[in-house]
Amino acid sequence: MTHLRLVTWTPAEATPRPPAHPLRRLAAAVLRSASRLLARMAQRVGEPRIATPPVLPETLEFYADAGAPEGALYLDGHLIGHLPGVRRL
Repeated sequence: MTHLRLVTWTPAEATPRPPAHPLRRLAAAVLRSASRLLARMAQRVGEPRIATPPVLPETLEFYADAGAPEGALYLDGHLIGHLPGVRRL
């Protein structure tokens, strides 16, 4: 023979919560403090942010040869300017 039991359900808001025990509150406060302390320690111990060094030019060229533009200054193969009146560096 089958026995059926009636199961009732009530939302959690409807059931009164028992008052928290003082030791439970103390334990929760200690755990929250320890968590904050460990998070700060992790920030200090973690890998530091490394600033990327500036990219230095690979090739600096100056042309003052016959047939070349007078005083042309090239950086990595790109013309960046002219040095007027300059024949050699």
